[in-house]
This record gives sequence, structure tokens and C-alpha cells, in this order.
Amino acid sequence: MSAPPIVELYKAHILCSSRRDSIQPRVLLLAILAAVGSYAQSPVVDLGYAQYRGAVSSANFAHFLGIRYAAAPIGDLRFRGPQPPVNISGVQDATTQPNQCFQSSSGLSPTNPLATRAVVADEDCLFLNVYYPSDTAGLPPKDLPVLVWIHGGGYLGGQASAYNGDDILKQSNRNLVLVIIQYRLGVFGFLPGSKGKQNGALNAGLLDQDAALRWITKFGGDPAKVTIWGESAGAGSVLQQVVANNGQTKPQLFRGAITSSTFLPSQYKYNDRIPELIFSQVVSQLNCTTVSVIMACLRAADANALETVNNNLNHGAFWGTFLLVPVIDGTFIRQRPTLSLAQGKVNGKVLLSITNTFEGDVFVDQNSAAIANATQYALNLFPEIKPAQAEKAGQLYSELGAPILQENAIQAESIFICPTYYMLNAFRGRSYKAEFAVPQRPARCRRRLLLPHTFHPYLPEPSVHQRFRANLHIFRDLFEPQRGRGPCKSDYYSAVESVVTGLGGD
Repeated sequence: MSAPPIVELYKAHILCSSRRDSIQPRVLLLAILAAVGSYAQSPVVDLGYAQYRGAVSSANFAHFLGIRYAAAPIGDLRFRGPQPPVNISGVQDATTQPNQCFQSSSGLSPTNPLATRAVVADEDCLFLNVYYPSDTAGLPPKDLPVLVWIHGGGYLGGQASAYNGDDILKQSNRNLVLVIIQYRLGVFGFLPGSKGKQNGALNAGLLDQDAALRWITKFGGDPAKVTIWGESAGAGSVLQQVVANNGQTKPQLFRGAITSSTFLPSQYKYNDRIPELIFSQVVSQLNCTTVSVIMACLRAADANALETVNNNLNHGAFWGTFLLVPVIDGTFIRQRPTLSLAQGKVNGKVLLSITNTFEGDVFVDQNSAAIANATQYALNLFPEIKPAQAEKAGQLYSELGAPILQENAIQAESIFICPTYYMLNAFRGRSYKAEFAVPQRPARCRRRLLLPHTFHPYLPEPSVHQRFRANLHIFRDLFEPQRGRGPCKSDYYSAVESVVTGLGGD
């Protein structure tokens, strides 16, 4: 696939280059400044519906962990859109990590690597963490850009507690407000089907994200400089928010969008054959088939029983695939995302997209190399395509080396790489492309751009890790555009500045 005519970080080569609106907490930055308590190390913020006591680290970074941004989605609120938080009396502790949403893993995964986290999985999980630079009393500065992190995990796993916000604050030279959000996952957040639309809300996990973004714009920082950033399914979530409401989300909730490994698996219409099959499996496994009101039965089911169904469905999927993902619901996601992108129906002003040199390999069973077949893999990956289409895919990838490498390429290009270029084309003239790679001997001004896909990337060599972290100093310069730039850095810094600081793309 040829690169679109976008603004490249490096010119030589691309590789070097409703109800939701009612969630309105009465919080502005000035209100926070007035409401934050004066006790050192224990700032208190009044959100109108609740007060939260945070903490200030020895480096003077204020932390508010586990702030509720929506009501607990339990009981009758299960499978519905997020609702405003209820009023809570007293001061709530915000110094420990929140419960994570119920987790699962991709098809045929022998273990769930997220299960070892020292937090509890719970249906009541609509919380977010806020980090900002402060003084010893926890007072926040004014008018800082806001970065919102949306975790990945295939729409099945992930949590706010996996990320240490202090890292980004340090690299930003204390010039950033960071918000890390959680959203419903798996069957709890992405139950498809026509009955769910008739008596509930589809894509509840995406609606959670929307609600969190509406909360954030009221919290503080500069509302004109909000950037959303995600990795894998988090990047896929960024894509979904970009195309939400046909690009007409009101008010606009973010200016910049950053995607690391844009994840766009097959996205069906909510009542297509496969979504309805998934819904029927949930109903059957919860013994709700014979009841008169199926959704009432599903809402009455024990959360742990629903989590068992969640795991049964996902573990039984084809290797490396994810069953419970966003659908075209006709309301929030009104048409195929690729069509919205092609038509330029997007929210946001500017985009930075980052890919890996080898995307998708982890989602292909590398132990199956002896029996790998690109044509059969295409049929398994896309169960609705015809044999002739799969045969054509096999032919297109037949010259890319061993069959297992052909499978890797089909996975990477169809689900990660091509969606990235679709996004870049949608922001034509105001988009930037970067590649995550570890070159052996990077030449000056020709090195690949290193940007984090998580806050703690795995880089085995200390020297490479130091170079990786050095690139995070973009967060220092991107908020201070007056700073002098060394030779060969203008494209690099101007790209990120345009995304996050509001200097370009209007």
C-alpha cells in the first residue's frame, strides 16, 4: 500500500517519518483552585457530586486516583449508556488504584497476563486517574494542555493502574495534565445485537470513553488543547471517537488525536449474522433463552456468571482474534469507520499515527508455521469473505516469504497498518506518521522515531532504552515552542507540537 500525501516527520522515507450530555460535573479549573485544600500532601477537590482527597508526591506531582466519572453500571444500568454519578457525602480517598473492569483475553490464550495485577476486577469500574504538576499543597497550574490516555487490550483487558502518570509528567517538564481512563470491556462493554439496541445501549465501552471526555473538559487545563492518545485497542478507540457521530460530536471533545498501533478488526453492523450469533451465545449460556424479557434476564444475572460467559466466548475464538469489539450501532457509530474516514467525517483537528515495524505478529500463532497457509488464514480471520476472495489474498501475499510471514503480513496490514493510513488520509495536510523501530546504528537525522506504545516499553538494551526515553523529551519542547531546537529536529518537534499544543492544524 502506497503512502498517502501526508506531512511526514522525515521526508526521505515513510519509515523515518441523549444522556451522555447530562454528565456535567460542576468543575472548572478556577473552582479546583478554590476548592483544593491547603494541607500539604493532601489536596481535596470538590466535584459537586463528591469530594476527593488526593496526594502529592515528593516530586510535587498531584495524584487523584479512582475518581468516579459515571454511576456504577450495575443492575438495571448494565448494558446501558453511562449515567451521571450519584452524590456522595464526605471526602472520598483518591490515593489508591481503582477496581479494574472485568477482564478477558484473546482467542486460545492459555493465560490472562492481566490477572496478576494487584487490583480487583469489578463491574463497578468507571473511574479515572488524574495527574498534574503542583506545589506541595497540590494546587494545579493554569491552562496546561491535557493528554488523555486510553488503554489497549483488545477491548477485553487493560486498566488505569498499569500506568504511572509521573513518567509523562517528568518528560513534559511539568507542563501537562494527564488523565488515564477506564471503560467497560468485553461482554460488559460491547454486547452486540438488535435486542441490546432496543433495550439498552450498544458500544457501551465507547460511550464510557465519551462520558469521560465530557467530564475531562470540565475538570481543568486548557479545553482547546485536549489530545487523546491510545495504543492498540486504545488507538482503535481513538479512531472510533474520531468518527463518532459522523465527525459532528458536540461539543468537540478533543483537538489532537494520537494512535499507536491503530486496531481496527472487522466491525459489523450490530444486527449482522455474527453479532447476533454472539448475542445468542450469551443468552444461551446465561439460561435466558426461554424468558419473555431477555435483557432483563441478562441484567439480573450474577456479574461473575457473566464474566464466565465473557471468558468462554473469547477463549473459544480463532487464535489471536477478539470477538467483543465495537459495532456499527447507527447512533454513535453511524456507518463503517473506513467510510467515515474516506468522507473526511472526523472529529479533531490534527493527527499523529505511530506504527510498529512488525505489527500484528503477536496475534498470529507462530507455532503453526509448519501448517501456515495464507489463503486459509484469510478465511479464518475474516469469516464472512468468500473463498475466491481468500484465494486472491493468498496470491497477493505469496511473494512475501514463508507462509507464516504471509499470515503475519495479512494480520498486520488489514487490522493495523491500512487503518492507520485511512486515518492519515482523513486528516490530509494535518497528519503525521511515525514508525516505532530499534535501528542498529541510527544515522543522524535518519533514525526512526521512537515513541512509547506504553509508558514502560520493553527495550532490552540500556543504551536503546536511554535513547527511547530521550525521545520523550518531546513532551518538554512541545509545550514550550520557543525553546531552541538543534539541527534536524524541526520536523520532529513541529509535528508533535501541532498535535498537542494547538500550534497547527486549524
